[in-house]
Amino acid sequence: MINLIINAFNLICYQPLLNLLVFVYNIIPGHDIGLVIITLTLLIKLALYLPSRSTIKAQQSLQELQPKIDEMKEKYKDDKERQAKEMMNLYKEHKINPLSSCLPLLIQLPFLIAIYQVFNTGLRNGSLSLLYPFIANPGHINSLAFGFLDMAKPQWILAVLAGAAQYWQASMMIAKRPAIKNKDSKDEDMSAIMSRQMTIMMPLMTIVIGWSLPSGLVFYWLLLTVFTSLQQLITKKKTITDKAEVINN
Repeated sequence: MINLIINAFNLICYQPLLNLLVFVYNIIPGHDIGLVIITLTLLIKLALYLPSRSTIKAQQSLQELQPKIDEMKEKYKDDKERQAKEMMNLYKEHKINPLSSCLPLLIQLPFLIAIYQVFNTGLRNGSLSLLYPFIANPGHINSLAFGFLDMAKPQWILAVLAGAAQYWQASMMIAKRPAIKNKDSKDEDMSAIMSRQMTIMMPLMTIVIGWSLPSGLVFYWLLLTVFTSLQQLITKKKTITDKAEVINN
């Protein structure tokens, strides 16, 4: 069963990404692996654009709904069952799926694992045995990007930049909460504290993990985070513009 899963993963995720990387490597002028990773990231981001956009909109809707959520938590703080029921009704009324923020990560996880294997075996070990017949085998992939960064080896500077980008993205999605007047309302306080802690902990984890990974993978994650953050800004701006047009009309 495990071998079947591994073979299916290699067939569906790893092999196509390896072939895509080699194909882009073959056609990129100068065969610069840095430009290859940028191109590959853009292609993957375009493929995941629609689910990412839906998730970003849902996150923004949750931000706008946060004051009502806090009020409901306060109103039904002594009846957790009623609180959960009313929360679900609120989500349903506003057509929000609170679990939708997990969707992009779940979709990206197989790609992330496959890309790790691509950079770990394809660049570090030079294994190109799984190329399709119509993909020209370059014989060897030069892992040096932009003339000075070895994408097959860890690079601390990319790990730090990836962590900074992760913090930027996370900080944009923190909902602004009104001050809590009731001192007995601890749920909101704990939720806000956990949110702030995660905003710091996730970037730190990115730095620590990225410190030892092939920098090609870390560079990919850095680019994907930056592109996603830009998409968040664009989506937010468009949402504000659309709401302004509706109000004016």
